[in-house]
Order: sequence, then C-alpha cells, then structure tokens
Amino acid sequence: MPHKHLFRRVFVLLFLVCVIPVVSLPTAAQSPSDAEGTGQSSQGSDPAQVNPPNGPDQITAVPNRPTFSTTAESVQSGVFEIEYGFEASDGHQNINGLLKFGLTKNLELRFANNLLERDAGIAGLGDSGAGFKYKLFQQEDRRPTFSLLYSAIIPTAPAELGVGAVGHSAGILVSKDFGKHHLDFNETAQWLGRPGGSGFDRNYFTALAYSHGIRGKWGMTAEIAGFSRTNAMTPATMTIMGAAIYSISSRCILDSGLYVGAYGNLPRVTFFSGVTYSIGDLYHRRKGRERKPD
Repeated sequence: MPHKHLFRRVFVLLFLVCVIPVVSLPTAAQSPSDAEGTGQSSQGSDPAQVNPPNGPDQITAVPNRPTFSTTAESVQSGVFEIEYGFEASDGHQNINGLLKFGLTKNLELRFANNLLERDAGIAGLGDSGAGFKYKLFQQEDRRPTFSLLYSAIIPTAPAELGVGAVGHSAGILVSKDFGKHHLDFNETAQWLGRPGGSGFDRNYFTALAYSHGIRGKWGMTAEIAGFSRTNAMTPATMTIMGAAIYSISSRCILDSGLYVGAYGNLPRVTFFSGVTYSIGDLYHRRKGRERKPD
C-alpha cells in the first residue's frame, strides 16, 4: 500500500475512534451570552479561552497556535489578531507569524510568513501564504463547527529553504466542544508547484488536536499531525506535540511546548514558544449597548 494512502487512513481512523463515540454523548448547553456576544463556542472549553468574556463587548482571542492544525472557529468580526512565535531544534530554527482579520462573522482573512528560516546552516526569509477561512456552520447541540480553509503559497524564500514555486492548499476544518474538552480535526490537500512550472506535486495534511483547561489561567493542548508523501524526494512525516497555554487575558494567550518527529526526515525534538494577541475591533462597534437618544 502506498505511504500516502496508508498515512491518510491511519489519521481518519484516529478521528473516527476519538470523535464519533463522543458525538453521541449529550453536550453542555450553551448560554445566550456565549452564543451571541462573541460568536465563539462555550467559554472554558478551549484553554485559550479560560478567561470568559465579561460582556458582549469583550474581545476573545482565537489562537491557531501552538498546533499545526487550524481551529474551525474564526476571529470575531472586525477584530485584527496576530500570532508570532519561534521554533528551535538541532539544525532548524524559525520565527513564524500569522495575521488574521475577521472581515465578517464567518469570513476570516489570513496572511502567514516565516520572518526567519534557518535549516542546515542556510538562513533567510521563509515562504508566505495568503488566504481565507470561511465558517459554514457554528457548533450547535451535537453538530460541530465546520469551516473551509484556502491558502495560496507564495515562494518568498530562497530556493534552498522554500518550495520554489507557487502552490495552493484547501481543506476542511472541524471543531467541537465536549464540556471543557475541545477537539480540532483537519484534512487538507496541498498542490506544490514544481520549480520551472512543470506542474504540481500533491500531498495531504491531516491533524487531530485536543485541548483542555487545567486550572485558572492554565491549559494544555496535544496533537498528532503529519503530511503524506509529496514525491519520491519528500517522504511522509508525522509529529506528536504537547504544549502548555497561559491566558494573560481573554485577548492575549501565551504558549510553550515541544513536538517530536515521530516519522520522516524531521528533527527529533523541536521546542517552540509564542503569543496570540487580539489588537482590537477595527470596526469600532459598540456591541450590546443601546444608542443614546439625540
């Protein structure tokens, strides 16, 4: 059996084993303040949200960090949010960033870039990506949140560090809260351009992430993720990640942890740390407040 198909089937099986049995269980009821003020899932389910909003005007960060997977939840409408962090391992270091803006309630615009990439002694600017996330359904009762994700890969890195050609990725994101437990599942296809414009190579990214609040402002997250084989020169990979999360406030989240290269040509252990910060509501709306009479 080709590695590509075996890899995908292993992750799909993990998703079915972990998620489907839990979906049959009754879920916690969502209060009107949770469902309406922020547009996010019930507070406290994600360790990035251990500080619940104080009211309908409260901005709540929606981190994609520190996992490789992407949550199906989207940044609040009008909110501009940044994520920055670094990775360090033997022979590999980078400084990575992600900018997000909630154009509408369901549409999030995204731009990602590695400000610095260093592999095997070669350093420079990393590749970039621009795209969007569109939320199809918000979770309700037993139904998870479903979103679509698209990104155009922009070859801004030197040929020794990046893909060297324009590419595309598109995928399905699924997120669900079960009380204070939160799951994210991603299935994404990538089309990586070959240098010289001779077509595309394709691979698949699959990830399953779990997060849980621990105590007070602390939380944790864990993930298993990886890529299928891209071509004869790029074998499949698999990583296992664990991290601690600390919420300074509902709009500022710190994370730190490590991931292990369980399969493929990856560093054995990579350490990382970063921050997610919601800068503010660029629409300057006063949600939930009555307009003063003239």
